[in-house]
Amino acid sequence: MTDPATGRGGGGTTRLRALVVDDEPNVRTYLAQILKDAGFSVLTASDGDEALALVRSKPPDFISLDLVMPRKSGRRLLYELRKDRHLAQIPVLIVTAHAQDELGQPDMDDIMQGKVLSGTGVYLEKPVKPLDYVRIVQTALGIEEADHTADRISLKEELEQHIQGADPHALRRALEALKKRPRPDAAGQQ
Repeated sequence: MTDPATGRGGGGTTRLRALVVDDEPNVRTYLAQILKDAGFSVLTASDGDEALALVRSKPPDFISLDLVMPRKSGRRLLYELRKDRHLAQIPVLIVTAHAQDELGQPDMDDIMQGKVLSGTGVYLEKPVKPLDYVRIVQTALGIEEADHTADRISLKEELEQHIQGADPHALRRALEALKKRPRPDAAGQQ
């Protein structure tokens, strides 16, 4: 079976590296954390210029790219990547809130009509559901989804929803219960 963090079978140790490019710090942090939770090594950039410098110095295995950003937009970065035959091989997912509005639709149309990106899973509209996001990234990289990855992401998402409305006393009790629970060993057994 293929390991979701390494993209390799049988105990590979190098984690796949993803680059998350988004000008909104909270979105960038959110998307990066989803990928970290799924076992990826993650780099982040706040615009296309910063992303291009990172891609050239530490080429990622995958790029999650916002479309509408200051300085260098996602569309401009994508075109620069596609001009370089080595960088053109990196799978890219456009993650945007503007695929259907006046801010981003012209860029999306240009990207799709120009076949810069094509097929299913080339863009995802915000707000992003963590499991959908990870599945698209794994598919783009040819990685089989591991049951524990989906479980971990789904459980974390559910837990975060419950934490929002929980009273502090209940949260303290839950935290103490988690602290008392034995941690899994290095082999992942409980």
